[in-house]
Amino acid sequence: MKKIFLPLLLMIFLISGCGGGKQDSQQTNNINAKKIITIGLDDEYAPFGFRDENGQLIGFDIDMAKEVAKRMGVKFEFKPIDWNNKEIELNSGHIDIIWNGLDITPERQRHILYSKPYMDNRQVLLVKLGDDTKFYSEYDLEGKTVGTQAGSNSETYIEQNKKLKDGFKSFKTYPTFKQAFADLREEQVQVLIVDELAARYEMNKIPKQFEVIELTIGPVTEIGIGFRKNDTELRDSIQKVFDAMVKDGTAKKISEKWFQADLVKFKK
Repeated sequence: MKKIFLPLLLMIFLISGCGGGKQDSQQTNNINAKKIITIGLDDEYAPFGFRDENGQLIGFDIDMAKEVAKRMGVKFEFKPIDWNNKEIELNSGHIDIIWNGLDITPERQRHILYSKPYMDNRQVLLVKLGDDTKFYSEYDLEGKTVGTQAGSNSETYIEQNKKLKDGFKSFKTYPTFKQAFADLREEQVQVLIVDELAARYEMNKIPKQFEVIELTIGPVTEIGIGFRKNDTELRDSIQKVFDAMVKDGTAKKISEKWFQADLVKFKK
């Protein structure tokens, strides 16, 4: 009996000793078991995710996601979606992640599990260069043709403020900001409510066409990565790698590439 009992104890010790140490690797293996993790995005939302002149997806969030995938040893596939239906796309399983300058709002938190916020965002006004209209508050939009992206935080804010919206001459929403910028250029709309980061990137890309009005519309928000509510394992695995990229300076380099500044923030 002693000859059997001693090896049995040794086996139990080895199994129990190895189990705790493999927790992180087991979590990674579970993520790796998914052949492809699909990221949904608006592929005309510069500088977060958009197409270059060759049709290749580029942008700040694209670079961040590719580095995360590389470190995790997984494959990310980027899938353009209708931004207005992003929650449906996510929760129906057509995509696994929303990673594209996604504002964190109380309404969206009902349907989306978020990463920690990694960037601040505010909504500003964008007008055609040379427009001498004076804007001191959001109510100076009265009588104007106003536009924004469908499904954006700006649209939600306007729809929730009936008094403000009723003062507009008209309110237009666009599938992408690219189309909204084109309408502003052609004077089909007088003013856009747009994410400041997207507005300033567009101004730098095509100088002497637009002007940002230094007026915040609605609340300042934070940007995060969106997951299905029950995908805590996937969220936590990506968050761990994202945090490491912030600590080792990789996130800073990517931010400086796209924004000429380190705009990535880190929350413990």
